[in-house]
Amino acid sequence: MDGKKSVHLLGVGLDNDDGHKRLTQAEKFSIIGGSEETHERMTETLIKTVEDLKVKGKELESTDTKELAEIIHNNTPR
Repeated sequence: MDGKKSVHLLGVGLDNDDGHKRLTQAEKFSIIGGSEETHERMTETLIKTVEDLKVKGKELESTDTKELAEIIHNNTPR
């Protein structure tokens, strides 16, 4: 390794009862499982989170955990 910190967000949905296997992967996050609605909500949340970090000129690797949690919370569809 080159000493650079690697960070990847992982969303896991546990409410799937239709038997469909859902997987969404991006550079900074992966979403696994969940009902169609849950999977879509998690995906939307993390896409918006990564976009917000870019707008702020920040990288996921260097963002404080508290700040990241707040951004995720603010981007979660209600």
